Amino acid sequence: MHFPKSRKKEGVLHGMEKKRKAAALSEGKGRKINGNPKKRRGRLISTGYLLPSAIGVLLFFVLPFLIVVYYSVIDNPISNQFVFFDNFVMVFKNAAFIQAAKNTFTFSISAVPLAVVLSLFLAMMLESKIPYKSQFRTFFLSPMMVPIASVVLIWQVLFHFNGMLNEVRSIFDLEKIDWLNSSYAQVVIIILFLWKNLGYNMILFMAALSSIPKDILEVAVLESATPFQIFIHIKLRYISSTILFVTIMSLINSFKVFREIYLLKGDYPYDTMYMLQHFMNNTFSRLDYQKMSAAAIMMAIVMVIIIGILFLTENYFGKDVEG
Repeated sequence: MHFPKSRKKEGVLHGMEKKRKAAALSEGKGRKINGNPKKRRGRLISTGYLLPSAIGVLLFFVLPFLIVVYYSVIDNPISNQFVFFDNFVMVFKNAAFIQAAKNTFTFSISAVPLAVVLSLFLAMMLESKIPYKSQFRTFFLSPMMVPIASVVLIWQVLFHFNGMLNEVRSIFDLEKIDWLNSSYAQVVIIILFLWKNLGYNMILFMAALSSIPKDILEVAVLESATPFQIFIHIKLRYISSTILFVTIMSLINSFKVFREIYLLKGDYPYDTMYMLQHFMNNTFSRLDYQKMSAAAIMMAIVMVIIIGILFLTENYFGKDVEG
């Protein structure tokens, strides 16, 4: 039986197509089989590079934190009897802890917003054409280059009872003030904190402001937007992530102010300068690990809540400009 030439041609083409598909399928399987060892080796290499860092984090961060949690719920390291929340209740009733928490809260709620707002204001000033711009910038960046002990020495010369500021006051027949042993003590520390941190924050804001798209600002000017409207609706939204970062860094640095206060006044400063770090340090020197651990956990919980609120706020106001 003879078939037309067209049918024979179609059969040949169909057979060739089947062979091509089979060859492509076998090639794909080969690639898949040959590709697995390479992927496996790449994962092993990546794991090898990450393993030292992971071990370091576990040993120096995760494990100590778990030990602190354990100490906070036992009566002492010898008997190891679980007391659950008794240590936390004891810390809450401690007068020194209440005083330290109150002072730390007052200091942070005052110093951190001032550090963010003033550094942003300084960055915007340096964006404009003002005289002596380089000297102005140097004044706020100099604390980053000067050791903290030298900065504290400058503050002692300025705010000591027989220091420079009181000498200036005596010229105008004003009474001397013991700045570091009076109600003005925390104001002195806030000024020191601001002078130390404004320069770094100012640089971050200058970088953020310079990264705002110029065409958007030009369109806003052409649309007759006022400088205040440009700042609120454009600049503030584009630098929201930087504001979050500066706020978190300033908050962390506000908890580190113990170093400056310790160099100025030692373990037991004036009441308004007694911070949570003083409480921790003095509790550790008495080997009262349970009380110290409970206070550290409460402090960590408060920090996590505050930083979580800041992240949610930044996500709400800055989500429309994130690319």
